[in-house]
Amino acid sequence: MATKHEKIIQYIETLPVGDKISVRQIAKDMAVSEGTAYRAIKEAENRRLVSTIERVGTIRIEKKKKENIERLTFAEIVNIVDGQVLGGKNGLHKTLTKFVIGAMKLDDMMRYTDAGSLLIVGNRASTHTNALQAGAAVLITGGFEATDEAKALADELELPIISSSYDTFTVATMINRAIYDQLIKKEILLIEDIVVQIEDTSYLKSTDTVADFNELNSKTTHGGYPVVDKQKKTVGIVTSKDVIGKSELESIDRLMTRNPITVTMKTSVATAGHRMIWEGIDLLPVTDDHGILQGVVSRQDVLKAMQMAQRQPQHGETIDDLVKNEMKLDGDEDDATVEFTITPQMTNQFGAISYGALTTLLVEAGSTALKRTKRGDSVVENMTIYFMKPVQMEKTIQVVPKILDMSRRFVKVDFEVYSDDVLVCKALVTFQVLER
Repeated sequence: MATKHEKIIQYIETLPVGDKISVRQIAKDMAVSEGTAYRAIKEAENRRLVSTIERVGTIRIEKKKKENIERLTFAEIVNIVDGQVLGGKNGLHKTLTKFVIGAMKLDDMMRYTDAGSLLIVGNRASTHTNALQAGAAVLITGGFEATDEAKALADELELPIISSSYDTFTVATMINRAIYDQLIKKEILLIEDIVVQIEDTSYLKSTDTVADFNELNSKTTHGGYPVVDKQKKTVGIVTSKDVIGKSELESIDRLMTRNPITVTMKTSVATAGHRMIWEGIDLLPVTDDHGILQGVVSRQDVLKAMQMAQRQPQHGETIDDLVKNEMKLDGDEDDATVEFTITPQMTNQFGAISYGALTTLLVEAGSTALKRTKRGDSVVENMTIYFMKPVQMEKTIQVVPKILDMSRRFVKVDFEVYSDDVLVCKALVTFQVLER
């Protein structure tokens, strides 16, 4: 049975894109308290089903697929630039395909402006109306107003006119940054990207027997299966090891591992891989917030996805990417020494290398050393920095990783970091190895 919260989310999903939503109306339509309606609307906003704008309200927007995540709606633009909607409120749910800076003569500007564009321009009234007639929305910078004629046209065409107090450069930078952040989100693989959906998932019921397991195993040859109750709630997991030597009449309920580790659709693939290695398991049931089985992921699925992600071209740069860009391998093939130049971005308020940049550098240098030993991908289990001196920006440092101990699952690496041949850092890091 779906909860009130889930029913409200499902109801919001059925509303037409562009509809205005209010706490009071949702509470009335769904016969729930305003507090319940408010929490559900906030959850819908987190899921990018709606967007809330000051002085306008909450609007149902189109939920973007991962491949289109970098396309922002005009409603999101309003929030990004702290804008005020002057007209065309009914078009806020639409997405923009590109933004155009209006810093040229009108005729030249209109050559670049077409349907789906957002024209960023100052107080040039004729430009506002021409852009709207071309099918573009308008973002007026400097806090300027639009004419009544432009506002009426915007309402008629359902294309927003937005005013922001920021200057043109700042507005363009803010929008670009938002698109950039979206691209980084797009690169982070989630379980929903790789899951084997419930309709394709083999599972057993808690009332089934070993005979049912053997029959299912002969068809699928999988090593294990999630076990569900009558409501399809995940109650356990059973593997070939659990049923070896058992009578065919033995109940799965007595043999399964209860309260299995599960993940949700929004869990990152990296987190799932970490749990699987740490717990030594090959199959993870994927459930919703109430434990209902949604599908499964295997260790092979996780590793394949992580390897594929590493081969993709990078769009948005995270802090990790910025650190990697400054890393250079020093020495021959057998030497895993890494050279790193400290850029201003990688410093703290004292102008010395920041702890975040240093720990990222150690992790990346260690991962590089492990790959050279053919150990493949790895994740950090723990890290201890037990000696450190401040190193100023624009200095070049050398990171020397030494593998102290290596087992099938774990590797301990000792690090020495030098600047101008002086030892500036000592650290010990334990890595978990993601075996194939």
